[in-house]
Amino acid sequence: MLWFRILWSMRVTMGNAKILSPAQIRGFLEASDGIDFSGTDRAGVYQWIEETLQGYRYSQQSKEVRGVLREFLVKMTGLSVPQVTRLIGRYLHTGQVREQEYRRHRFDRYYRKDDIVLLAGVDEAHGRMSGPGTQRILQREWRVYGKPEFERLSNISASHVYNLRNTTTYRRRCVVMGKTKPTTVAIGERRRPDPQGRPGYLRLDTVHQPEQDGEKSVYHINAVDAVTQWEGLGCVPKISEHYLAPVLEAMLEQFPFPILGFHSDNGSEYINHAVATLLEKLRVEFTKSRPRHSNDNALVETKNGAVVRKHMQYHWLPPSHADAIDAFYQEWFNPYLNYHRPCGFATVTTDAKGREKKTYDVYQTPYERLKSLPKGQQLLRHGLTFAELDRIAMRESDTDFARRMQKAKQELFRLCARAGTSVPAPLGELAKTESSPANGSSPNHAQSRSSATARSRQGGPRQ
Repeated sequence: MLWFRILWSMRVTMGNAKILSPAQIRGFLEASDGIDFSGTDRAGVYQWIEETLQGYRYSQQSKEVRGVLREFLVKMTGLSVPQVTRLIGRYLHTGQVREQEYRRHRFDRYYRKDDIVLLAGVDEAHGRMSGPGTQRILQREWRVYGKPEFERLSNISASHVYNLRNTTTYRRRCVVMGKTKPTTVAIGERRRPDPQGRPGYLRLDTVHQPEQDGEKSVYHINAVDAVTQWEGLGCVPKISEHYLAPVLEAMLEQFPFPILGFHSDNGSEYINHAVATLLEKLRVEFTKSRPRHSNDNALVETKNGAVVRKHMQYHWLPPSHADAIDAFYQEWFNPYLNYHRPCGFATVTTDAKGREKKTYDVYQTPYERLKSLPKGQQLLRHGLTFAELDRIAMRESDTDFARRMQKAKQELFRLCARAGTSVPAPLGELAKTESSPANGSSPNHAQSRSSATARSRQGGPRQ
C-alpha cells in the first residue's frame, strides 16, 4: 500500500469553507484512510480549529457528532487525539483556541524599589556595614524604634542584603567606598589581660592621618572595651604625653563602667611616666603586648580600620583643628558607635581535638551587649543607671542619628578643607550645625570634654 502525506497551509476561513454533514464527514474519513494531513503553521491550525468548532456549534452537538468532529480535526490538522482534546476543552472554557504565551516561572518580588532606596540610605548613613550589621540596624529600626517603612526590611537575611546591593536601583543611589587598606602595626606584649567576662579592660591604639607636603596631621586615640566593644575616640595634634595625657583621662571618664585594665602596644605615646602615673592614680591594671603575639591587640586594630579609617578616611586633617575633631567625637561619633552601631560578637566552640572555632553570629550594639551581661547594673559606675542610658539610646533611631552624625562630619571636613587651602576656618562654626551637644551623648560627655579642654590649656595650648 502506498502512503501519502499531504502538507497544506491552514488559511481556510469559514467564509469559503463548506459545511459538511456528519455523514459526509464520516465518508471523507473513510475515503482518506491512509492519507495524512498536517498544518505548517501552528497559529493557522489553531485558528482553523476555532472557526470549525464555531461553524459546527460544537457545544450544542450530541456526543456522537462530537466524536466525529474530533476525528475530523485530528485528520485535518495532524495533531494527536490528546492535543485536539485539550484544544477543544480550551474552546469550551474560553470560547477561543489561541496559542498560549510562554511564561517563565519567577518568584514573587518581596522587596520593592522603595525598600532598596531605603537600604541605600541606611548604608550611606552608616558607611555600608557588613551584611549582619546592616541586618541588625534594619531590625532595630522596626522592632525598637517602630518605623513602619522598615517593616519588610526588618525580615531580610544578611545574605540578601548583598543581593539588593547588587541591583541597579541601589547602585544608582549609593556611592560604594573601597575596602579599608590594612596597616601593619608592630606590637608586642608582656602579659595578655584576662577580663573573664567583666567590662572595663580597654585595648588602645593610635591612628595617624596621612601627612601633606611634609606637614604632620592629627592623631586619633582609639580605646575599645574587650567585652562589650564600647568604644571611645579622642584626637590630639601631636603624639606626645603633653597632649595625650589630658585627652586620655577625659576618654576614660566617658565609659559607663569603671576602668579595670589598660592594654596597648609598646609605643612611646603610652609607655611613658605620664600615662603610668595617670593609670596608677585610677588604680588601673597596665599591660603591654607580647612579642610575636599579634592577636593581643587585634580588637582595637580591627576597629582602627572598620571605624576610624572608614569614617575619617585618608585625608590630611590640620592639627589646628584637633579640638574640633575631638568635640565631634564626644558629641556625635562616640554616641553613634556605642548606641546605634551593631558589632559582631563571637560564639566560641571547641571540637574533640581542643581546637576553638569562632562564629560571629550575634550582632548587638555595645550598649545592648552591656545590658545583656549578668548583673549588668552592678557593673556600671556609681550613680549611673540603665534608665539614664536608655533615654539616650531611645532618643533617636539608629539611622536618624547616623544621618545627623554624617552631616556634622561633613561640616567638620569642610572646615578642615578650608584650613588646608589657607582660608580661615573658625572653630566656632562647628557648633553652628543643626545639632545640640547633648543629643545622643552620654551623661558624662559634656563634662568630660570640658575637663579635657581645661587640662589641655593647663598643660599648654594645642598647636
